[in-house]
Amino acid sequence: MTTGIWPAIRVERASLVADLSDLTPEQWATHSLCTDWTIEETVAHLSAAASVGRLRWFRSAIGARFDFALHNRRRLDEQLGATPAETLAILRSKIDSTVRPMGDERAWLGEVVVHGADIRRPLGLPPTTPLSASTAVAEFYASRDFAVPSRTTAAGLRLVADDGPFTAGSDDDPLVTGPTLALVLAMAGRAAFCDELSGPGVATLRDRCSAQ
Repeated sequence: MTTGIWPAIRVERASLVADLSDLTPEQWATHSLCTDWTIEETVAHLSAAASVGRLRWFRSAIGARFDFALHNRRRLDEQLGATPAETLAILRSKIDSTVRPMGDERAWLGEVVVHGADIRRPLGLPPTTPLSASTAVAEFYASRDFAVPSRTTAAGLRLVADDGPFTAGSDDDPLVTGPTLALVLAMAGRAAFCDELSGPGVATLRDRCSAQ
């Protein structure tokens, strides 16, 4: 197990639950940056990710004939409460969960970091992810494609955080620089966060985000 990752996941979940405790019904119905899902549905997706282990994940994927949109929708629907408050209470009950379908713990830290931003950005809420957590996800995303094609998105670019130690790519590659969290979210395909980045490689990165 990667040192410190599960505590970081707990911090991210707890922070998100706290941020969403006073939303209006209209805010809950706002679309997240995952445009097919509202804020409430994105919260339910995070609860699903904290509830489904490896065996059940495979059974679900097979049952959906590896249509992952359908798979995600089915598992998300299981975590929706009768009201948004109940949906948030379900996520609150998962704060300490260490259940995951498979893979490196950093992928699941990335799940809550990215979807936390998907939720906060449309609501005008500031990010709260600590630099250490953003850096762990950035290093993971630059090293492999898992759940999102992050390594492919970053390929051939020099990514340099201006607020921490994260770097990726060759010195000869077109430079993209900015906050670590913005680099994470761009690698995850969130083009809106390219506005926080600078350098000659930003246009390429933005195009790749739009293609995801």
